[in-house]
Amino acid sequence: MSSILVVDDSKVMRDMVVACLRGIPGVEFAHASSGLEAIERLSLAKFELMVLDLNMPDIGGLEVLEFVRGQDLLSKLPILVVTTRGDEASRAHVLAAGASGFLAKPFTPDAIIAEVEALLLRGTGPAS
Repeated sequence: MSSILVVDDSKVMRDMVVACLRGIPGVEFAHASSGLEAIERLSLAKFELMVLDLNMPDIGGLEVLEFVRGQDLLSKLPILVVTTRGDEASRAHVLAAGASGFLAKPFTPDAIIAEVEALLLRGTGPAS
């Protein structure tokens, strides 16, 4: 069973991500509504993947990404950043910071399924 942490301050967006991914066999989900809650959940449970929004009110997604990459036990966790910032500069910045994948909102169910399945198959580590 693979466990995915979905982090977004919007409950609607968290629910939409889970609805899109629910068809992937052997996957269960946990939710976090803030960057701080994501960090807390990461310290309490093991996840095979995190879907992370950038724009959050307390600790932003970029800070969460940098925190995770700085932790020995979490540094290889695949992280798919899903954000409204769809420009190439934002994509390059997020990938350079250690994201494993990048998907602009709005996205199609097929797009997020493909990204998540690829990251779960690849296993660990940020994208090169």
